[in-house]
Amino acid sequence: MNPGYTLGIEEEYFLAETDGKNAVSRVPDGFTRRAAGVLGAQVTPELLQSQIEVVTPVCNSLDEARQHLRRYRRALKDAGAEFGIEVFAAGTHPMAEWSEQTPTEKPRYEKLANDLKFLARRNMMCGMHIHVEISDPHVRIDVMNRMLAFLPVLLALSTSSPFWRKYPTGLMGYRLAAYDELPRTGIPDFFMNLADYNSFVDTLVSAGAIEDSSHVWWAIRPSLRYPTLELRIGDSCTHLEDTLCIAALYRCLIRALRRQPEINGIWRNHTRLLIEENRWRAQRYGTTEGMIDFNEKRIVPFADVIENMLTLVAEDAEALDCVKEVQHARTIIARGTSAAQQVAIYRKARDEDGATRPEALQQVMQWLAETTAA
Repeated sequence: MNPGYTLGIEEEYFLAETDGKNAVSRVPDGFTRRAAGVLGAQVTPELLQSQIEVVTPVCNSLDEARQHLRRYRRALKDAGAEFGIEVFAAGTHPMAEWSEQTPTEKPRYEKLANDLKFLARRNMMCGMHIHVEISDPHVRIDVMNRMLAFLPVLLALSTSSPFWRKYPTGLMGYRLAAYDELPRTGIPDFFMNLADYNSFVDTLVSAGAIEDSSHVWWAIRPSLRYPTLELRIGDSCTHLEDTLCIAALYRCLIRALRRQPEINGIWRNHTRLLIEENRWRAQRYGTTEGMIDFNEKRIVPFADVIENMLTLVAEDAEALDCVKEVQHARTIIARGTSAAQQVAIYRKARDEDGATRPEALQQVMQWLAETTAA
């Protein structure tokens, strides 16, 4: 029986050369045909040729999403093996130079490149987007407002972008620092209601600033194409089970917020600034440091933040049959996010094995490809 709150997941991956691990500057036509022949419309090109995206159909359960994403990752790995390409999921490519990338020849992307100019060339990041069904557009805006405080937690769990242009950044999630160069990104403002949101979008469209709301690239947004609320804040997760955990938590949080309208129902003028502060902590530390508790006015250890969240959504996880998936958040904390694991591999190679920086990054790249395929 369909319990409602159907979902869909989009994952973006990087394409790297098997030899040398550099980003693929031009995708071989044969690879594209091979992938499309197996996955059909579920696989699509991205703005740059060194990236590719997969999209699940509408799913009724996390297990259904798991089966689709597992098949997509396997199919892309097999296609890549024929053409000397490795496919991996991460928020940034550890070794890529954005200036060497080739845009995809597609009308929408060509228009974006013309609009964003230099910033489009630098847009070498891969994210994960999660759609959850909310049929009533009025409810979508209400839930979006009240979901904002949880976004930094979901970001922290997803962090997989500690490197940029062959250097460690010191951040667990550098992707959003680069992505924030683009307009209409980041944490959205609070909207009083659907009319308030529509007025904002209509102003931009009427002024000719954007074509439609699909050009609003916030960390969370009402989808233009689907009756969903789309989560966009996460890095592309190297571990498939991390993707499913975040999707499950997001889905359960939506149900919990609808079930308990008092949660995050009252905001102060500075609440959004505090959310931004926690977003920075997620980018900087991932899950290794805590989050600011707005009421207690102190930093709470991240493990406690997760336990509080698991308690909050316990009833919803049971109802949506995803207890195992939400509890995987404890595994992410204990094991470390993809970013933490990448940094550990890099540091061991450099400090213990005496590897050069490029050699250490190649070890990171090898781990990324193997773990994505696993």
